[in-house]
Amino acid sequence: MFPQGTQPSMAMEDKHNLKDNKELQPLLVFGPPTIFPIFEAQNSHNYRFLKAFSSQVPLHQFLTEQKVDPSSIQAILCNPEQKVSADDIRILPSLRIIVTTSAGTDHIDLVECSRHSIQVACAAGDHAGDVADMAVGLLLDVVCKISAADRHVRKRGPSMPLNLSFGFKLKGKRVGIVGLGKIGTAVAERLEAFGCSMMYNSRKEKAFISYPFYSNVVELAGDSDVLVLCCALNEETRHIVNREVMLALGKDGFIMNVGRGGLIDEKEMVQCLMEGEIGGAGLDVFENEPIVPTDLFTLDNVVLSPHHSSFTSDLFHESCKLAAETLQVFFSSSS
Repeated sequence: MFPQGTQPSMAMEDKHNLKDNKELQPLLVFGPPTIFPIFEAQNSHNYRFLKAFSSQVPLHQFLTEQKVDPSSIQAILCNPEQKVSADDIRILPSLRIIVTTSAGTDHIDLVECSRHSIQVACAAGDHAGDVADMAVGLLLDVVCKISAADRHVRKRGPSMPLNLSFGFKLKGKRVGIVGLGKIGTAVAERLEAFGCSMMYNSRKEKAFISYPFYSNVVELAGDSDVLVLCCALNEETRHIVNREVMLALGKDGFIMNVGRGGLIDEKEMVQCLMEGEIGGAGLDVFENEPIVPTDLFTLDNVVLSPHHSSFTSDLFHESCKLAAETLQVFFSSSS
């Protein structure tokens, strides 16, 4: 399935496939990235695509089956659907670049990349605005109970009572942003227009930012009605939102996560939601994607999205172009 206007041309594909695969530069593909079908169609004349994502066997066995010398592979194209592990990297002695179509790199062993001087390039495009839109959309949905109301209308018969709990005003809400980078800043700009007051936690206080800075996430949660998670996932930020933070946020507090699932202790969040310790959540990411805790499915104060915040046709084309250009520059400079 392709975004509108991206269906690959069969004539182009046939023309490109005339070239012998053995003459093409091998490109190892993990994931696969969402852009891959159209990327493959547009670049089949440049690369021999080695689709590791379609194989259930270990990488070294897959390459043996494909009759590919591991030392011939210089580049990987990937996304967070499949990890690029230290073991994978060690198998590929000539690997010099990993291009990911995501903004995050937590699916790549960066320590091993550094050890072998492997460049990691992000071809995600400028997705900050799209992700910020999703964060605001999730918040509006949760506090105004839009999805809950939609489900009620679809199931409600003519004689059924209107059995919906009250929503909440967004105006005046105190919003704590965890990670005031490009995405966090874009979220803040949007929510200020709704009359929200902003505060933030980040690695360090930002110069020329007027929002109150909190070095402690528990204190930020205690002063917030809403937490929006926009930061990267690393060892320092894993489970940055734990039970203590959620209890500080309180029974009328909401969590929006458009960062990474591992930023929240998911088991504790589910328990807090089911016990009414927090008011609700809007989640575009999950700790063990694509697995989503089934206990969330029945909760009307939770809105779920399948890591879809940056899935727009504009960004799709931009990411495809960036990945192609990045690999082209790499192979041109290394030839």
